[in-house]
Amino acid sequence: MCQLFETIKVQNRKLQNIDYHNDRFNRTRFKLFGFHEQVKLEEIIKLPVDLDDKIYKCRIIYSDKIEKIEFEPYSQKIIKSLKIIDCNNIGYNHKYFDRSKINELYEHRGDCDDILIIKNGFVTDTSFANIVFWDGSNWITPSTPLLTGTKRQKLIDLKVIIEKEIMVSDLQSFEKARIINAMIGLEDSPDIRKII
Repeated sequence: MCQLFETIKVQNRKLQNIDYHNDRFNRTRFKLFGFHEQVKLEEIIKLPVDLDDKIYKCRIIYSDKIEKIEFEPYSQKIIKSLKIIDCNNIGYNHKYFDRSKINELYEHRGDCDDILIIKNGFVTDTSFANIVFWDGSNWITPSTPLLTGTKRQKLIDLKVIIEKEIMVSDLQSFEKARIINAMIGLEDSPDIRKII
């Protein structure tokens, strides 16, 4: 049985962006295991009494049932440079616990902080986050992500970012990039200006 996980930001003892996590969790359970009932993660997750108002990462590990819920203090990894890595046979359309292929690609980052994965000429994601690019007027995110992130979807719905097809040849037309994921908002991410 394959294992998956869901990562939720906890801030001020509140689960952030929970509706989007519920949506992805329930869609995944339906697609992979055929479950129709809708689960509300906020009814299952019990915050530890010693959790303070700082930022924590809540990780839910599951397969056809929830196997483990864990919490850890969050420390943001600062990404300012990306190494372009081509991989046409990668697939990560669900948040699988097995990230061995992504980890293997990450080992080729050289002196860069992370990688930017290119699949069949199209920009996808970094090793652990969706990416957005600034074109001088708008924040643009690739329409070809490996994983449709919860923060990414929320920002698209709010019209903060725009989804477009981005090829590796388009990268030179952007001024800068930022990463986003469940733990990192657009405003929290430093500018990335080195993509090689």
